Amino acid sequence: MTNPRFDVLAIGNAIVDVMAPADDALLSKEGLTKGGMMLIDADRATSLYEAMGPAQEISGGSAANTLAGLAGMGCKCAFIGQVADDQLGEVFAHDVRALGIDYATPVRAGETPTARCLILVTPDGQRTMNTFLGASQFLPASALDAKMIADAAVLYLEGYLWDPEEPRAAMRAAIDAARAAGRKVAFTLSDAFVIDRHRGDFLDLLDKGQIDILFANEAEIQSLAQIDDFDAAVAAISGKLPTLVVTRSENGAIAVHEGRRFAVAAEPIDKVVDTTGAGDLFAAGFLAGQAQGKDIETSLRMGAIAAAEIISHFGARSSADLKALIAQKLG
Repeated sequence: MTNPRFDVLAIGNAIVDVMAPADDALLSKEGLTKGGMMLIDADRATSLYEAMGPAQEISGGSAANTLAGLAGMGCKCAFIGQVADDQLGEVFAHDVRALGIDYATPVRAGETPTARCLILVTPDGQRTMNTFLGASQFLPASALDAKMIADAAVLYLEGYLWDPEEPRAAMRAAIDAARAAGRKVAFTLSDAFVIDRHRGDFLDLLDKGQIDILFANEAEIQSLAQIDDFDAAVAAISGKLPTLVVTRSENGAIAVHEGRRFAVAAEPIDKVVDTTGAGDLFAAGFLAGQAQGKDIETSLRMGAIAAAEIISHFGARSSADLKALIAQKLG
């Protein structure tokens, strides 16, 4: 097996985040579930955008946010995701490449625009996401670069993208390519609503040994296992793969690696401003630790540090030098 060119290659939604502060009254008026993620169509995206206050546009998407964090920690990264031949598509591609991430997925012609996620952030820092998947849901298997996948130590897959048929087929093909090259596959469950629709698929991937590292939060791991007790859910899933990582918000995070359980506390911060991207950056810190040869506990700590930085300000992209911050915190 050759030395990898990339530490992590991710496949995910190529989305531009449109973020605005909001109060609970607006969520109620629009019939939104606070803290959740809902898929919407083009008409709903237009009407909700009109109801939002002044917003800022930031290139996002769960896996792309993770790569941004990894790049900020000095890792070599690549991204595969579909944008349209439009202005937001150009914005997304520019932002990703400006971070030093290799991104060469051909744009998609046609009327379907680049995906966007309308994010309403309440004063308590909770984010309510409304996603129009647009062009991202049409990522074909033909867009994959098998050599690039084989050149990555870890293939990282975004659960959100499992919903549409074409990207799901593309990710299955990518898993096969990574496995053929002897590389690791990491998967993030993304949201309980995704699990509800695809639990059978995800458990099948685990049972067939297709996943090496699984990322989840408390609600997601309990949903996957269909067990209400956290520890019992962790026990039910952790035996199916080498490494399970579960974030627990203010209660820190745990990992079960080859049968051994590790735990870290949440990093203290003055105030939670916006939880958008917390799980994405936790995954970035953990994967960066693994890429740098750190042990599981240190990798968890790196995840906690990165997550704490991201929730201390608005937006899912770091405003600090993550590499320096982690070096300082780890001493």
